[in-house]
Amino acid sequence: MTALELLKFMLPDFLVDHFEVVSTSNTEEVLHLYFEEKIKPPQEFNALELVSKGFMDEITIQDFPLRGRFVYLHIKRRRWTNKANGEIIKRDWTL
Repeated sequence: MTALELLKFMLPDFLVDHFEVVSTSNTEEVLHLYFEEKIKPPQEFNALELVSKGFMDEITIQDFPLRGRFVYLHIKRRRWTNKANGEIIKRDWTL
């Protein structure tokens, strides 16, 4: 089993497919996993010229405990700007 397959076993597929693990923090009681959305514009906006303009505010989700540790997922979604009109675009994730 690869590391990616293992992550998909423990976490929702969309999280592993669309986000990168950028950092982790581990203590005896708590595991923090930090994710950033990959630099891939939403498919529904393929016809537009989009530029990544950083991230939305980070959200934190408490996940199921893992091996006796509390698990927190820290997720940063990407913000895109339409070059033609300056409109801000983001994916509508249901987290």
